[in-house]
Amino acid sequence: MEKLPRGRHGLTREFVEQNQRDRLIAALTKCLYEDGYGKTTVGGIGKQAHISKSVFYELFDDKYQCFIAAYDSAVERMREVVQLACGGSKDWASGVCAGLSALLAHMAEEPAAASLVLVEGLHAGRDLHERFQAAVESFVPYLREGAPVGVGGGSRPEATDEAVVGGIASMLGRHVLAGEVERLNEFFPEIAEFALTPYLGADEARRIISTA
Repeated sequence: MEKLPRGRHGLTREFVEQNQRDRLIAALTKCLYEDGYGKTTVGGIGKQAHISKSVFYELFDDKYQCFIAAYDSAVERMREVVQLACGGSKDWASGVCAGLSALLAHMAEEPAAASLVLVEGLHAGRDLHERFQAAVESFVPYLREGAPVGVGGGSRPEATDEAVVGGIASMLGRHVLAGEVERLNEFFPEIAEFALTPYLGADEARRIISTA
């Protein structure tokens, strides 16, 4: 995120404030990835963004509010990536594979954002656990839409979709916490098998993954 030019630049106040907010969010995300939530300070965020403390407090009440904005922005970007990847798929299984593959690639390319959502978001306090749960649940419709009724044509428990998405989030979180975020693409087969098996059975899931 580039700094704005000094002096008179003809940019609107709204544009300037949005640019500053975006830079502070990007700076906080980077600071969190390098130092963790506890050691990240408003001063450090401002220094990284090249924005003064006074301007920071014009835009955010505190570090936590900036964190919430960064968290929501990162989750929304992940949803956009998954939605775009799933959109052109020919069937449900290929859509799930495409969405997972795109999400893993995005997280590997944006490790700081992945860490913010899956690791730091569980340690920042207050209402973050509920926010994390809401973020996880927001991905359920991408799995549920068009899903088979169950293995062998039988009905599946109503909570299957939520359990699968929650399990994927847990798997991703463990890999990120282990410092493997930039290698997430390597874990596509095991994560995709976990996602597909409750709906298709293990053998069919493996067959589809082998051709994905």
